[in-house]
Formats: sequence, structure tokens, C-alpha cells
Amino acid sequence: MLASLAHAEYDHPTPVQAGLIPRAMAGADILGQAQTGTGKTAAFAIPILESLEPHKRGGAPQALILTPTRELAVQVRDEIDKLAYGRRVASVTLHGGKPIRGQIAKLDRGIDIAVGTPGRLLDHLGRGSLDTQNLRTVVLDEADRMLDIGFRPDIEKILHRCPQNRQTMLLSATVPLPVQRLARRYMREPILLDFSTESKASDTIDQYYFTVEAERKVALLVRLLEREQPEQAIVFCRTRRGTDRLCRKLSTKFRAMDCIHGDMPQGNRDRVMRQFRSKEIRILIATDVVGRGIDVTGISHIINFDIPQSSDDYVHRVGRTGRMGRQGVAYSFVTPEEGEELTRIEMLINKLLKRGDIEGFQTVAPVIRTSTDPGDRSKPDSETPEPPKPAPPGQRPRRRHRRGL
Repeated sequence: MLASLAHAEYDHPTPVQAGLIPRAMAGADILGQAQTGTGKTAAFAIPILESLEPHKRGGAPQALILTPTRELAVQVRDEIDKLAYGRRVASVTLHGGKPIRGQIAKLDRGIDIAVGTPGRLLDHLGRGSLDTQNLRTVVLDEADRMLDIGFRPDIEKILHRCPQNRQTMLLSATVPLPVQRLARRYMREPILLDFSTESKASDTIDQYYFTVEAERKVALLVRLLEREQPEQAIVFCRTRRGTDRLCRKLSTKFRAMDCIHGDMPQGNRDRVMRQFRSKEIRILIATDVVGRGIDVTGISHIINFDIPQSSDDYVHRVGRTGRMGRQGVAYSFVTPEEGEELTRIEMLINKLLKRGDIEGFQTVAPVIRTSTDPGDRSKPDSETPEPPKPAPPGQRPRRRHRRGL
């Protein structure tokens, strides 16, 4: 393991790793809370690798790791492979979007560590292709996110199928009440390790906001990207359709950009993430599918084109930059109607966002007057309708209808 750490250039443990690894090696159940980008994956991967028995052909998994998204599952497996350098350790990712036959074939050959999403793991359990009898360790990574998107019934079914004497580690950036209930029900006297600071957003991230009308957001984004020239940036949208629409609009002005969301085929999602990690893609338009746990060290800018519905999601989005002590910057576009959402975010992170400004750019759409006389400063015609003309004698007056907005 020391040779693997040297090969991965991990010279010193982060606070999360220094606090969690010794307790995990002792076999304790752990409920860990820490900011994103602090090395949580290695903190649970190293004890798992140290506790593995020698690989057996046809053997059942000894460790199971649950993640909320396919991209995070692939990233965790890659980290495990990196830390298993020079050792014979078989790992597999089990998630949707990939043929299940290929995954079953790998399980039949023998697996030491399985990483997957709850839905596909349940599918394998139902088919009998995933044997949980030899499990020593179960990890729930980004547990709050899995509960947020409705995975609680699946998680409980999976945990019921695991041995009672297992070690359970539950890791998350936030530990709300539902996560605490899950821990009390399925963990044995868990040790709570809280490595989060008083401010939930990293101090290495400069955070700004723009107050902008909705119809001016695209123009503001173009000006901001032209001014900042980011090394790599993620632009977050709230919906999948909005992500596609924004990508089409920006593709005429910027190169080396693409988008990713949950409706895309898994092969396309894998390609986009692979190109983003290799820096072939500089600007990535995305939904919250990459808002959790995705570790790409070169991200210099995060732009919330749509402010997130949940304040916790803001913390996770912004956490994609400023990782492992690096400097980053985050911008949020806030419409005049979204002031309360901005206030909730500032209360959560215990920090006031700075007001952003771009010289010469109007965040409010200019008023277009209908009068052609430059000296006419009266209201537009649409605001001063003409009074109705009286009906001729003997005729009923014409009824006027107002179009509702």
C-alpha cells in the first residue's frame, strides 16, 4: 500500500484520511462528514484494500460501495484501481446504461470490490448474479444525495441482503436528519467524524452573484466567459432540456464545449466525462448529475446559470472547484425573483456572496419605446390605450376583450 501511495503521489494524508483510516482499519462503523474535494474516496478505499483476502477465481465480492450516479461509480472504481497498483485486485462497476450481461460475466469470474448504483445493484440481487454472503464492508458514498433522489427503499433492500456482522461506512458532505435515521437503523454504534468547517463552502473559492433578468442570462454568460477565459468551467442548469438549449446557443461562439445530463446514453456520458478529464472539453454545460463527488482537478470556474433549488446543491456544485487547496471562483446568476434563494444559500455557507459586475453590460433588458419622436418622453402606446369610440345611434356597443397574460 505504501508503494501504491507513492506511485499515486499521495505524500501526506488529508485531515479526513488521517482521522478516518485508523478507525476504519480497527473495524468500527463510521458516519463521516466532510467537504467535497478533501479525499474521502481514498479514506475508505485504503482500509478496504488493506482488509482484502487474496483474490480467488470465482470469488464473491468482499466490499460493496453504493454511489448516487454512474459517473461517481466509475470515478470511485478508478481510484480503487490506482490505489491497488501492483496488486491483484478485481473490481467492477455495476450501473445502468451498460449491458448487464457483461457485468454478470465479470461477477462470475470473481470480484473483490463492487461499486454501483442502487437500481442496478438491486437488479443483480434479483437475478442472483451478485452474492453478498462474503461482504465485509459496505460503503454508502454521498448518502444524502442518494436519499434526496429517492433511493432510500433501494438502499434498505440492499442492506437487508448484506451480512449482519459487516462493517458499514456512511460518508457525506452533509448529514441531515434522514441520514442520521439511516445510520441509527443500519449501523452498530457508529463513530461520528465531522471534518466540515463552520463555513460549508471552501475558503479557497471566491464566490460572486449577478442579479440579472432571465432573458439576459445567455448574453451575460457569453460576456463572462469571454472575460474570464477559464482553464475549465462547468455551467450548471436546472433542467435537461435547458442544458441542451444552452449548449446549442453557446456552440456557435465557443469551441471545446459539450453538455451532459441524465437523458443522454451512457456511452455519450462516458465519452464527455473522459474528454473533460483529459481537457479536450473546456466548457461543460451540465445538470446536477455531475454536481456530486466528481473530481476533476483542472476546474477553475463554476457558473450557476440556474440557481439550484436546494441550498445543499449549491455547496456541492461549487465544491467542483477549489479542490485539494487549489484556488477557484464561482458565479451565480440570480433573477430579481430569486432573492430569497440567494439569502438561504448565504445563511447555509455562513458567508455573503460578492456582487459581480461586467463593465458596460446591462443586466436589465432596455425599454423599447414605440414613439419615433426622440423628444417624446411619454409612456409607450401599450401602456396608454385609446378610449373606446362611442357606438352609432341604434347599435349595441362593441364588446372589448382583454387578453390575459
